[in-house]
Amino acid sequence: EEAFEMVMSYKGSHSGEHGDGIMRSEFHEKMFGSRMVANFVEVKHRFDPDNLFNPGKIVNPPAMDDRNLFRYGPSYHVDDFETVFDWSRWPGAANGFQGAVEMCNNNGACRKLIEGAMCPSFRLTRNERDTTRGRANTLRLAISGQLGDKALESDELADTLKLCVSCKACKRECPTGVDMAKMKIEVTAARKRKTGFSLHDYLIGWMPRYAPLCAIFPWLANARNSVPGLSRFLEKRDGFTSKRPLPQWRSDIYRPPEASGPDEGKTVILFGDTFNTYFESENLEAARDVLVSAGYRVLAPQPAHGGRRPVCCGRTFLTVGKIEQARKEALRLLDTYYSYAKQGVAIIGLEPSCLLSLRDEIPSLIPGEKADTIARQAIMFEDFCIKEDLHFDFKPITTKVMVHGHCHQKAFDSMGSVQKILRKIPGIEVEMIESSCCGMAGVFGYASETYEMSMKMGELSLFPAVRDESPGTIVVADGASCRHQIEHGTNSRAVHVARLIRNALEK
Repeated sequence: EEAFEMVMSYKGSHSGEHGDGIMRSEFHEKMFGSRMVANFVEVKHRFDPDNLFNPGKIVNPPAMDDRNLFRYGPSYHVDDFETVFDWSRWPGAANGFQGAVEMCNNNGACRKLIEGAMCPSFRLTRNERDTTRGRANTLRLAISGQLGDKALESDELADTLKLCVSCKACKRECPTGVDMAKMKIEVTAARKRKTGFSLHDYLIGWMPRYAPLCAIFPWLANARNSVPGLSRFLEKRDGFTSKRPLPQWRSDIYRPPEASGPDEGKTVILFGDTFNTYFESENLEAARDVLVSAGYRVLAPQPAHGGRRPVCCGRTFLTVGKIEQARKEALRLLDTYYSYAKQGVAIIGLEPSCLLSLRDEIPSLIPGEKADTIARQAIMFEDFCIKEDLHFDFKPITTKVMVHGHCHQKAFDSMGSVQKILRKIPGIEVEMIESSCCGMAGVFGYASETYEMSMKMGELSLFPAVRDESPGTIVVADGASCRHQIEHGTNSRAVHVARLIRNALEK
C-alpha cells in the first residue's frame, strides 16, 4: 500500500503491461477511477453474468492482506512425523519434508505437452491431478491435515500418485526441483505400514533375494511365460499383466572374477546390478571388455559380511515401500564398496535407476560419510568413458543409431555422454529420440492396472519413432525396462551402449 501511494504521487502506474489481476485489483479504483472500474464491472457482467470465469480478478477483488485467502492461512500447520529419507536440506516439519513439498510454487511447467520428459502421465490424461503440481498440492493438503487424519495412508492419495512413473523429470525440469519420485516412496512406505504387502509387492521387492534361485531353475521361473494360460491364471493373484511376458530368467548369469585386466592398470569397480546380472549378462561382459581394453583393472569385490549373492542398491524394495529391507541392501553395498571408494576408485554402473540411486536415494536413506563417499565415485559407464577421455581403436560401422534415454539418465544429465561416445565410432549417424518416459518405468508397465497406460505412453512418441526407421537402424537404450518396452511395443530389439561400443572395437 505504501509503495502504491508513492507510485501514485509520481503519477506512475501500478503495473507495466502485465499483472492487473488479483495481486493489484484492489487498487484499480485509485488508479483508474470509479467510473472506469464501473465500466469494468459492466463488461464483466455482460460477458460473465454468473461470475464463472476468474472470479475475484479485476472486479470485486478480495483484499490482498486477508490471510484467510493465502495458500498458507492462519491455521496452516504440519505435524512432525518420521520420514524415510533425510529432507533436512529443506525447512519445516517432518525432517524438512514439509519444505520439500512446499517447493512447488504452482508455476505449471509440469503441464507442458512437448519437449523434455515432464510429466508423462499428464501428457496422456490432461488431468491436473496427474501433474507434479497436482500431486504436490495434494501432498501439501495431506500433511497439513486438510484431507483428514492419516491422509498419507489414504486410498485417495495412493490413487493420486498411481500414475506417477517415478521418472524424476520433475527433479530436473521443474524450476523449483520438486522430486515427486522420492516423495512417492515416502507415501508408499506410509501406506504399506497400514495395508501390508501384496504378493505383487513381494515379487517385485524381494527379486534380488530370490534371483539366485531362479538362475538355478530358470525353466521353472519362466513357466509363467512358457505354459499356455498360466499368465492369465496368475494375473488376478500376482497383479502382473498377462498381455506381456516377464523378463526371461537364465542360468548363464554374470559371474565375474574378482579382478579382470592388467595388474598394473588403474582400478575400477563394475557394479553388477540385479537386472543386468540375471537377465542380460552380456551387457556387463561388454562393459568389462571395453574397460579392460582401455587398460583398466576391473574389480568385482566379494560382498561384505559373507554370502555370494551380488550386492544390490535396494531399488526394488524402495519401489514397494519396504524400507528396512532397502536399508539392509544399501548398507551391504556401502560396506562392500566403501574401502575402495575412499581411495578414489570409480564405481561404474550400467543400469541408470540402480547406479544413480547410489547418488540420490541412498545418501538420503542412510546419511553419512560412507554414502556420500560412494555417491561421489558412482558414475555411469558412458559418463566414465567421456570423463576419462578414453580412446579406442574403433572399426567403422556404417549405420544409423537411434538413442532412447532412460528417464533417470536425463534427470542426471547423462545423455550427452552417450552421444559423444557413439560419435567416436567412424561411420555412425547418431540421432536422439525425442520422447518422454517409454512407459515401462521399472514395473509400472508390468502391472495389470497400469499396462494400458504404459503402452499409451510408449505410443506418444517412442514407438512411432522406432517403427519409422529403416530395418538396419540400431536402437540404443541403457535402461533394462526401456529395452523390454521397445521390444514389446515395436518388435525391435534395443541394445545397451556398452555392447555397441564393444562390438565396434578392433579385435
